[in-house]
Amino acid sequence: MSLLSSLLVLIVTARLLGGLFSRLNQPAVIGEMLAGILLGPAVLGFIEPTRALSGVSELAVFLVILAAGLEMRFDEVIAAMKGKGLRLALLAFFIPFLGGMAVALAYELDAMRTVFLGLCISITALPVAAKILDTLGLLNTPIGRAAIATAILNDIAAMLVLGVVLVLPPQPDFAAVGVSIGSALVKLLALAGLVILLNYGLAVLERKGFSVQVVPEQLVRWLGPEALFGIVLLFVLAFGSVSEILGFHFVIGAFFGALLLDKRYFLASRYNELKRTLDSVTGGFLAPVFFAYLGLKFDFDAIRDWGFVTAVLAVSIATKLLAGVWGGQLMGMARRESLALGGMLNGRGVMELVVASIAYERGFIGPHMFSTLVLMGVVTTLITPWLVARALPPAQLAAYRARHAANRADA
Repeated sequence: MSLLSSLLVLIVTARLLGGLFSRLNQPAVIGEMLAGILLGPAVLGFIEPTRALSGVSELAVFLVILAAGLEMRFDEVIAAMKGKGLRLALLAFFIPFLGGMAVALAYELDAMRTVFLGLCISITALPVAAKILDTLGLLNTPIGRAAIATAILNDIAAMLVLGVVLVLPPQPDFAAVGVSIGSALVKLLALAGLVILLNYGLAVLERKGFSVQVVPEQLVRWLGPEALFGIVLLFVLAFGSVSEILGFHFVIGAFFGALLLDKRYFLASRYNELKRTLDSVTGGFLAPVFFAYLGLKFDFDAIRDWGFVTAVLAVSIATKLLAGVWGGQLMGMARRESLALGGMLNGRGVMELVVASIAYERGFIGPHMFSTLVLMGVVTTLITPWLVARALPPAQLAAYRARHAANRADA
């Protein structure tokens, strides 16, 4: 099937199933992922997860991250990463990582597969978390800010470990490991320094009375109103490219680039126009493709040991729930909010698949491990909205959704 035909079938099916789940008061992303599973090699085999579809999916990830970054404020996310928020992120990374290593050791896996299993279980995917939080109306809530900050730090930690593993020599010694870790840390500090420096520079300009809104308005006068969307895309793409050049996944840099584009830097009408354009392109077309593509990656045939699969699923879900409940209560959240946070941290999706794909392509893991990790990513992402919705009282969740809808209407 050609790319355009595949996209047509994928989008129509994803939107139909997504709409069905919405009518059942469930997030549309569940139906969109099931569309991919149904159409992909796991069930009907109509559509294969080709390189072309992967490229469209990456574009979707980029725009989902851009939309999430525009919804949030830089200072709020940074505040969520400090103090108790940092404790939450550490718990959410190391508890699942150690749980994954325990499963690997119990099944006598080699050192490399042990590391990658722990790494994939420890991830909370930023694009998935952002989309599900937005769907549930939780993006600009304490749960949403804590989940986003945790996802960022977890993904950074995972990319840091992955970067170290990929540059190790065939026979690594302590000196080689030390050099790899040092190099990755320097690159991470360079990315963080660039973001902090730009944010500080914008704050200084504001304090000196310079209206940053002048810049996008002048560009619109020169290039036309339709150019604003393209200018924003180029700005965020530049951050994503810098992130990739430094060895991290592009979504980390893209999110921080979008986060710098605070609404106060635009006239209200320009910002609202930008949001409407982005919501139309993302929600109407690319986001369903992204979640359906996750479902396409699943394949039953490559899985041999279902006992191992069950152990991986149980540990991956339980350890994130434990980390969320523990970390949430350290942050002063109520018990049910902490449980909702733990459920939210289960969304792995694209980042876990990125790590698993790299490991598979490099020969670090085999097809059985790869399919197990894909299944784990799909299942944990599918149950994430359900876990969050069941953890919160219905009235509280409805209030969050109503507030989110009102904010969208005002925009």
